Amino acid sequence: MKKLVLAIAFIGMGSLAMAQQTTPQEKEAKRAEMKQRMEQKEQEHLAKMQKDLDLNQSQVDQIKALHEKKKQEMKADFDKNKAERQAKIEEKKAKRAQMDADMKKILTPQQYDKWHAEREAKMEKRKMAMKEKRMMKKPMNAGTPETK
Repeated sequence: MKKLVLAIAFIGMGSLAMAQQTTPQEKEAKRAEMKQRMEQKEQEHLAKMQKDLDLNQSQVDQIKALHEKKKQEMKADFDKNKAERQAKIEEKKAKRAQMDADMKKILTPQQYDKWHAEREAKMEKRKMAMKEKRMMKKPMNAGTPETK
């Protein structure tokens, strides 16, 4: 009975994981859509500033240029720090692998298997909690005209 329940649970988790995978085309489409929304928000913000501050076209153009300059600087900083972030990730992976090897030396094979399974379950639980937290941050009616 336990094996049957466990098998059903694994099948359910596997199908859930498969359903959440996205293709590169979907990712690219989502990225393009997000970029379009960001540009639209920039335009709306600039139009609001123009109206609220009674800006002339020259001022609007200068503000646009300033925003572009700021975006380029932020992108450059992000790219510069990318190598550092990648190095930290690799360092954490190495530490995790060392911890795993040390635990394998200390524990019996059965204890190690149990410890490893519990650790994996805990990591999966954290991932699900993070996904849930991200979903809670998104507004329910995002993008509908009634909310604007």
